[in-house]
Amino acid sequence: MSSESASHKSPRPVRVQAALTLASVLQQQASLASLMTPALDKVDAQEQPLLQELCFGTCRWQPQLQSILNRLLEKPLKPKDSDIHALLLLGLYQLKYLRIPDHAALNNTVAACKSLKKPWAEKLVNGILRRFQRERESLEAALQKSPAYTSAHPNWLRKSIENFWPQQSEAVFAANNAHPPFTLRLNLSQQSRDDYRQTLENLELGSTPTPFSPFGLTLDKACDVNKLPGFSEGKLSVQDEAAQLAGELLQLQPGQRVLDACCAPGGKTGHILELGTQLTSPLQNVVALDLEARRLERVKDNLQRLQHQLNQYNQTTTLICADALAVDEWWDGEPFDRILLDAPCSATGVVRRHPDIKLLRNAADIAKLAALQLSLLRALWPTLKPGGRLVYATCSLLPTENTRVVEQFIESEAGAKHDPIDALWGLPQACGRQLLPQIQGHDGFYYACINKSDAP
Repeated sequence: MSSESASHKSPRPVRVQAALTLASVLQQQASLASLMTPALDKVDAQEQPLLQELCFGTCRWQPQLQSILNRLLEKPLKPKDSDIHALLLLGLYQLKYLRIPDHAALNNTVAACKSLKKPWAEKLVNGILRRFQRERESLEAALQKSPAYTSAHPNWLRKSIENFWPQQSEAVFAANNAHPPFTLRLNLSQQSRDDYRQTLENLELGSTPTPFSPFGLTLDKACDVNKLPGFSEGKLSVQDEAAQLAGELLQLQPGQRVLDACCAPGGKTGHILELGTQLTSPLQNVVALDLEARRLERVKDNLQRLQHQLNQYNQTTTLICADALAVDEWWDGEPFDRILLDAPCSATGVVRRHPDIKLLRNAADIAKLAALQLSLLRALWPTLKPGGRLVYATCSLLPTENTRVVEQFIESEAGAKHDPIDALWGLPQACGRQLLPQIQGHDGFYYACINKSDAP
């Protein structure tokens, strides 16, 4: 084996890989979701949990950590040194939030400078982290007046949440900064929720039924889903409670043709198919549409796992890789009875699952997303059969992307009628209902139901 090949295969120190991964996020080059799989391959298997904790945890608390760093750095680092910037944030995160002994966290973080080929930074990193150790109490006391520090949210997002949800903003910040719960969606045609909960108890896995979705169980602690009874056979899936609400809102009926637009990663597509098996006769067809081929592969994988339980029902599923806006390129002209539009959005309701949103999104994104969402509604509307139903969904907390988009659409479409959702969950809006994230509960989500007039 050549020295080059051997070097390529030797694992990187975990803090070096974490700094490189976070540097890409800080530079807004990529998301953690796209970076983590290749990053995990570059460290020892036993270090992989620490790599994930360092990356996700640092992103979760980045506005707070950056507030500390701003007080400790005499001058900002140059853009070319984003890896050292990331390393400083990683060091502060370890000292403030992890149980790693301070000396180990500090020494290993400083040592990473040499592996990053920036030995000049060793003195800087060592000095900043040791100063934080010495001055931590006074620094944290002074920063109590900083909203970015206390909320751990970027200012644009903090102001938006405080503006739209003044009474709930502190609870939203706390939920966004918490670790997300681990929630399952059960295929109830295979087992009852009570029976599966007992199965979990027999394995010493505690769980709590979700209060609003009849399909859900939230585990007391996360575990390897592949080891859960029935997962590989398609009897259950991992899905947040808020996302589980979409299927019933569609009000599926036998023989219907259903479109799941922007379907990846396929959780809602699978749920639609599961609900179809509980009808008196099957759905005619479910079309799952997504723009990205890579993401559509995940849909395919998820549906293949579920087919263990679905293949005895005469329901066809069609996967299409296309732009939902380019209707003429993918629609066969046969109208849909039901459409689920889980629209691209800011994902501000799932920050706890994707904390890099705090670094990747900005205020200017919101108006662009709202324009795209309205365009998608208008593009898909002609494909809906008269008398049909469209469910509009986002995982955003911002009414700019939610009720205001739906209101604008309904005002411009004579045949579109808002159907208010009568439910115990969420907060009623002018159109639809808004769920705010709950600690150990559901994510932030929005739903609206729009019916199409029978008249041509």
